[in-house]
Amino acid sequence: MARQTRHVALDAPRGRSGMLQRTPQPSRDRFGRFSEAFARGMGTSGFLIGMTLFVVAWLSWNIFMPPELQFDPAATNFTLLTLILSLQASYAAPLILLAQNRQDDRDRVQIEQDRQRAERNLADTEYLAREVVALRMAVTDVAEEVVTRDVLRAELRSLLQRLDERDERAEDTAR
Repeated sequence: MARQTRHVALDAPRGRSGMLQRTPQPSRDRFGRFSEAFARGMGTSGFLIGMTLFVVAWLSWNIFMPPELQFDPAATNFTLLTLILSLQASYAAPLILLAQNRQDDRDRVQIEQDRQRAERNLADTEYLAREVVALRMAVTDVAEEVVTRDVLRAELRSLLQRLDERDERAEDTAR
C-alpha cells in the first residue's frame, strides 16, 4: 500500500502528530484593539475616581495605621506608591500613543474615502448639470419650432382669409 503524502509548507514546524503545523502569529490588530480599550478606559471619569480612591486608601493606610502594619511608610516618601504610579504611566503612555496612531490611520482612510466620494459627487453633479443644459436647449429648440410653426400657421391663415376675401370681392364684382 502506498503512503499518502500531504502537501504542507516546509517552513512550518512539526506538531505532536508529526504533521506540519503553522505556529500562530500574534495578531497586531488584537493588540491594537487592546490598546484602544485601555486608552478608552483610562480616559473615563470612572478610572480617575477609582485611581483617586486607590491613592487615598494607600496614603491613608500608610499614614494612619501603626508602623508595623505600614508597607510603604511616609518616612520613605511613599516610594512604593511612586514606583507603581511610574510603572503605570510608563505602560499607559505607549498604549495611548498606539491607540492614537490607530485612530489617525482610521481617520486618514476615512478622509480618503470622503475625498473620493466628494470627487464622485462633483463628477455626477457636473454630468447632471450638462444634461440639464442639453435638455433646456432641446426644449428651447422645440419651443422655437412650435412658436415658428404657430406663427407660420397664423400667417398662412391670415393669407388664406385675405385670398378668400379677395375671391369673394372678385365674385361680387363679377355678378
